[in-house]
Formats: sequence, C-alpha cells, structure tokens
Amino acid sequence: MNEKSANSSYIELSSYGGAKNLEMGYNLDTPATRWLNWLERNKIEKWSALIITIFGIYVRCAVGLSPYSGYNTPPMYGDYEAQRHWMETTLHVPINQWYYYDLEWWGLDYPPLTAYVSWICGKIGSIFDPDWFALDQSRGYESESSKLFMRSSVLICELLIYVPSVFVFINWWFSGSSWKRKGLAWLLIHLQPALILIDHGHFQYNSVMLGLTIWAVNCFFYDYDVLGSIFFCLSLSFKQMALYFAPAIFAYLLGKCMNGHKNNKEGMILFVKLGVTVIATFGIIFFPFMDSFEHLSQVILRIFPLQRGLYEDKVSNVWCAMNAVIKLREMFQIQTLTRISLVTTLLAGLPSCFHLWSSPNKRGLIYGLTNSSLAFFLFSFQVHEKSILLPALPITLLILDDPFWSSWFNNVAMFSMYPLLKKDRLVLPFFVVWFMWNWLGSFIRQKTKPIVFKYASVVSYLVMTVIYVMEFNVPPPARYPDIYVVLNVTFSAAMFLVFLIYFNYRQITLNENNLVCQRDKKKAE
Repeated sequence: MNEKSANSSYIELSSYGGAKNLEMGYNLDTPATRWLNWLERNKIEKWSALIITIFGIYVRCAVGLSPYSGYNTPPMYGDYEAQRHWMETTLHVPINQWYYYDLEWWGLDYPPLTAYVSWICGKIGSIFDPDWFALDQSRGYESESSKLFMRSSVLICELLIYVPSVFVFINWWFSGSSWKRKGLAWLLIHLQPALILIDHGHFQYNSVMLGLTIWAVNCFFYDYDVLGSIFFCLSLSFKQMALYFAPAIFAYLLGKCMNGHKNNKEGMILFVKLGVTVIATFGIIFFPFMDSFEHLSQVILRIFPLQRGLYEDKVSNVWCAMNAVIKLREMFQIQTLTRISLVTTLLAGLPSCFHLWSSPNKRGLIYGLTNSSLAFFLFSFQVHEKSILLPALPITLLILDDPFWSSWFNNVAMFSMYPLLKKDRLVLPFFVVWFMWNWLGSFIRQKTKPIVFKYASVVSYLVMTVIYVMEFNVPPPARYPDIYVVLNVTFSAAMFLVFLIYFNYRQITLNENNLVCQRDKKKAE
C-alpha cells in the first residue's frame, strides 16, 4: 500500500482495506503527524522511536508522582500495599506457604509467575533497605524511597517486556511502510492513557502480562507457534486475566493445525507439539506447588476465587449494569451464577472463535483477541474495572487501521475507569493524560462511514460530558448516593456491547475486504 504525500489530507493506513476504505484513513493534519513531519524536515527522524520512548517515560514518571491505590489509607491500604506485601511474603515465607500465609492481609491470589517476580523485586529492594519488606513489620510502609523503588520496578518491567514487544509488533504489522507510519503507531500506542494510569497511577504490573501476550502474537506472526505458546502460558502464569485471550489463541492454533496445513500429518505434529509445550510450561511454572494435591488446589482456589460472587465492585459489564433492574445475586446461588456466566461468555465469544478456527488469519487474530476479551469482560465471573485493559490492548494496536473505532473504544474505556481512578485521587492525571492522547491524535476528527456512526460517537461523548459535569456540580441525592457510578456503568456496558458487535463484524468481513483490496491493486497495475 502506497502512502500519500505529506500535503494530502488523509493517508490510507488500513492494512487490508486499500483505496476502498477511505473511512479507515488517518487524518494527517494532527499534532502527532505535524511533529513527525518536523522531525523529517530537521533530518532527525532516525531518533523518533527513542524520543517517543523517552517522552513516554516522562509521562509515566509524572503520573507516578500522584497518589496510588490505598495511598495513606489504613487499615488495608490498597493495590500498592498488596504488591508490596507479596514481595515481603515471597521474600521471607517458605514457598510452600506462599498461598496460605495470612490471607486476610492481601493474601497472594495471582499465579506463580507473579510470585516469582515479586520475590525478585523483594530481593533487589531489600539490598537498598530491608525495612521496606520486613515480615509483618512493614505493612502500610510508604517511605519516599520505597515508593520510588516500587514505581521504578513497574517502569523497568514495562521497558523490559512490553515496550520491545510492541516494537516487534509494529515492525511486522507495518512491514514495508514508511518510518512515519511506524512512528505514528508507536506514539499513539505508547501513550495509550488507560495502561499508563492503571500501572503507573493506580499501581499494577499489567504491562508484563500484556507484553507477554504481544510476544506470543509476534511469534505466531512469524510462525514460531511453539515459542508463542510458551509466551502465552507465561502471560497466563503472570495474571489469570490473560485467560480473556485464551479462546481466540486456542481457536487460531487449532484452526492452523486442522485447516492451515495441506498435509494432515503436519497439522497433527503441530498439535502434539503445542500440547506438550503447554503442559511442560505450566508444569515447570507450577512445579514447586505440586508436592501435594491440597497445595496445588489451594493455589487454584486463590487464583480463581469463585466465592467472592458474580462481581465485587461496580464494573461496566452486563451483570453489574443489569443489577440496577434485576438483582441476579439475590435470585440465584453462586454456583448457578457461575454456570450462567460461563455459558453466556462462551456464547458471546463463539462467533469470533469459530471464524478464527475456520479461517486462521494472522491479522484476524488481533480481532479475535479483541472479541474474546470483550466477551469475557462483559459476561465473565468476577470482572474488575481494570480488566478493560485486555480488550483495549488489541484495539489500541489497531489504532491506525481503524482510528475512529479504536479511539472511540479507548475513550469509553477511560470513562468506565473514572470511578476507580477518582477513588485513587487520580482525577488530574486522568484528564491530563486522556486529553493529551486525544489532542495528539485529533481522534474526534477521524472519519467513518456510514455517517450515523459519527453522530453516534458525538452523542456518546456528550453523554459522558453531561455525567462528568453533573458529578462535579450536583451532589447525588441521599437516596441514591452511587447514582453517577451506576450511570457510568450502565452507559459504558451498553457501549461495550456495541463495540463487541462491531469488531465481530470487522473480523468476519476481514477476508472479504482483503480480497477486494487485492483485486483493486491488480486493476490499478
């Protein structure tokens, strides 16, 4: 696909749509593209990736100066204390007690790879100051030096795993494209506000899980399917939320085994290799906890806490949105709700997975990851607000292929996380980083067809604005103290359902659009 001149109003950035898909074009007249043109005029474009990376680090450090989950909030503090406490636990407690130790105080409830990373961080941190992770004596520890170490650990993990994975992805996805297209993609993906605010504001290590997933996808792109399976198993072993992607990856690999080889023997050999790889990888990761069935089952129960209920806090999925009208948690037992959640999640993700299985397309894999993770977010059991980061990952990777819908989704995702970030006292960085990203991309100006979608997006932005303005200026009625959170949840869940339908449509029509593009290219030649 040829790039239009810099004086043109739009550039065709769709990887599969060609000239037929002008609605997928990216408006060149934006601050981001003007800055890239400035780099080119000054002949420093070869430094663009490094400059963008350094600026992204600056933004992350600036957000890290803000409060975090549980900042100076006894008695339990928050996610920051949970992560710090896991470093303390893994550092001092025998490994066979990691998933048993004092479960009332942020007991370990992530898979073993998180525990191993916590142990490494605890080891390194204790070199600087053992008091940061003193067993039982450091609970709620919040010195400036310890906070600097904790914030730095998130940034370093992101630079080691997530950042290079995105670089490799961009080089494959935009292979043969100009440096400007790659630079634009890197700028918009690197500054995606949701991941910055959750990991460097709220305080999490989601970039590790997401980076490992992208490494898996990169391996699949280059046909290193066994290595890709190892990376995805590592992602699952770091955070169980990566399960949101599992149906799509399973469908893609199964389809490749069954439909991607002319020789059935080759497909069967690949299937066996993948099966052995998955079993061996999980076996190695979980090996220290396999000394007894009771020990292993305790780890599994901690990772999948079904006893907590259908949802724990107000989150923008179907079950929580329905709760305003239908009290499912009062109508059914937990076991029944678990089954209902499982069935609806599988049904919601089935069309995408079936299509990916029948046509294991590498570019379609990104849409498959989108639809699978959205189905999980909307219908699965025990969803958290920050889980929206999972569908946001593949959708953000499509930021130049489908800028209108990708940016629209990201803006609604940010809106859905506002109650969580407000609770963490991150309102100022929330709006600053969010507006900066939209200003750089000028996403509100991106075009789409049919025009009704443009009007629908404008209406959605108006609704979000009205809810913000009312929340800032009108105290909620005493009878409904959570009215604004409920409005946020209901609106966001409805929008996510729309996005699920749209991205399923995009995946299913992907092959058809690709064939049209190829025919048009031949005619042009």
